[in-house]
Amino acid sequence: MGRQLSFVVALWKTNLLSAMEYRVSFLTQVFGMMLNNAIYFVFWIIFFARFEEINGWDLVDMLFLFGVVATGFGAGTYLFGNAIRLSSLIASGQMDYYLSLPRPVLLHALASRSNASSAGDFTYGLFSFGAAIYFSGSFGGLMLLRFTLGCMASIVVLISFLVLVQSLTFWIGNTSLLTRHAFNAIVTFSLYPITLFDGTAKLLLFTLIPAAFIGAVPAEFVRRFDLLQLTQICAGGAVFLLLSVFVFYRGLRRYESGSAIQVRM
Repeated sequence: MGRQLSFVVALWKTNLLSAMEYRVSFLTQVFGMMLNNAIYFVFWIIFFARFEEINGWDLVDMLFLFGVVATGFGAGTYLFGNAIRLSSLIASGQMDYYLSLPRPVLLHALASRSNASSAGDFTYGLFSFGAAIYFSGSFGGLMLLRFTLGCMASIVVLISFLVLVQSLTFWIGNTSLLTRHAFNAIVTFSLYPITLFDGTAKLLLFTLIPAAFIGAVPAEFVRRFDLLQLTQICAGGAVFLLLSVFVFYRGLRRYESGSAIQVRM
């Protein structure tokens, strides 16, 4: 376990050094993504300027929500950048490289690439969390611990969902279009209060498109401790992680080599 962790940390360090070779481009992407998120949040500021709350959620709750989602999304897609292009690696035969090395195939494939713009999401998420603390007037070590746990759960569910969807490539071919739609759906729905949905819609947000485990549930847990919500985010993360790993390696048995074995320096 320790050796694998050291290996992944080395990959992350290499990715960071690679991004720093073009610092202006890196910083531009970071700033651009932060600005994009801020503009999107303006909608909610305008909305709550007219309505004090919506089904129990107010502007401070939305700051907590954006804090968890942006931080989790940013950290997840930066540290495991290939999670959004896994289907292309599978369909084009580029998994040969990862299969040729004595490392966990899925972990190596996911962590071998980083997305520079995701650092902007991560930074914005921290600013949003800080703003939520300021306006709520409540902060403590336990809240910071809940925020960290909520973001980790968000990362696990997001990456597991993306792996699960793209693992279908082993059976049905390139799923790039499906992945794009699934990605947009889970990010979009994770940025809305769960109380806006009921019945079938809420069930879908806990199962087929697990946006509730990425946004609303961990955000509510960060705001105030609830044992049921803690159980939900832990169980949700564990279930989707195990399911994604199982489906990926089951599909890997069907993988067809693209003769793309190559040496990378």
